[in-house]
Amino acid sequence: MNRKIGEFMIWANDNDWDISEKSGLQLNLDSSILSRYHEIPNEYLDFLSMVKKCITPDEMTWFICEDEFNNSSNTEFKWNEYELLSLEAAMDDDRLKSEITAWWDNYLPIVMSVNGGYSFYAIDLTNEKGAIVRGYEPEFEEVEKVANSLDEFFELIMANSIQL
Repeated sequence: MNRKIGEFMIWANDNDWDISEKSGLQLNLDSSILSRYHEIPNEYLDFLSMVKKCITPDEMTWFICEDEFNNSSNTEFKWNEYELLSLEAAMDDDRLKSEITAWWDNYLPIVMSVNGGYSFYAIDLTNEKGAIVRGYEPEFEEVEKVANSLDEFFELIMANSIQL
């Protein structure tokens, strides 16, 4: 088990998050996710194999876990909801739609939030491989880097440097 994930899970539980551990460490991501995102960092795959759900106490922010990626959760939001909103806003502009899809092909969303507006955290799969970025509405595709890795992201959350 990744030590940082274990620390984060204990911290989240101690801070009244709705977090639950998976019963087994088996990870069965939908093939559409695996074919779209070829290089998902191992530390995030470890997280997905260990955590069934992870929701902040106010229920306004949550980690995207296996059930969300497999479209088998009871949440109203799809794992790629913000990409879908961007595509909808592009209306009939096929060039813009292809740019939006190409952008999201390089950023795997891992946290969604509706707290104070729509925002997300994602893993940068481009030249910043594994870095965590944050994006906001209305221009979801304009992001800022917040951490160099998932482990650092967990550290920043536990230190209250990133408020989810």
